[in-house]
Amino acid sequence: MEVSTYIIIGAVAVVVIAFIVIYNGLVSLRNKVNEAFSTMDVYLKQRYDLIPNLVEVVKGYSAHEANVLATVARERANATNVNNKIAGECKISSMIGQIMVVSEKYPALLANKNFLELQDKLTHVEEDIAFSRRYYNGSVREYNDKCLTFPSNIVAGIFGFKKMSMFEVNSADERKSVSVDI
Repeated sequence: MEVSTYIIIGAVAVVVIAFIVIYNGLVSLRNKVNEAFSTMDVYLKQRYDLIPNLVEVVKGYSAHEANVLATVARERANATNVNNKIAGECKISSMIGQIMVVSEKYPALLANKNFLELQDKLTHVEEDIAFSRRYYNGSVREYNDKCLTFPSNIVAGIFGFKKMSMFEVNSADERKSVSVDI
């Protein structure tokens, strides 16, 4: 064989190895994003497990809060995929914030031991959710960077790796402070 044949074989081998390394990197990052979302989903499930208890405690104090909590439960049921879940979570977070603000109007509710325990648990779960959102968004950013930069964007396009959505607030209303009128 001639030297040019060895050069061609070497170049092809380098390209194949590069494709394999890039592909494996993309798979690894996609798995990291999925793991990050699953971790966040565990915390979201903990929050949803608290909601029925919160509904029961608040029911006796105001019909408005019970309606808000029923809407929270409906939003959870509507979250069937990642994008729906992200949108629903933003609404739920806003609604739970409204409940906490409204609860300040009911001194007896604020003195209720069950409500205080639920509020404390919810605060801890919300902190865990916030941390897991940051981790998820960091994982998505890393994955998206890999999908969009050269030369990995070529491999991503060939093998169908698509840009993923960040967990963010999409509505201007959701960015505003919570205000509650009774």
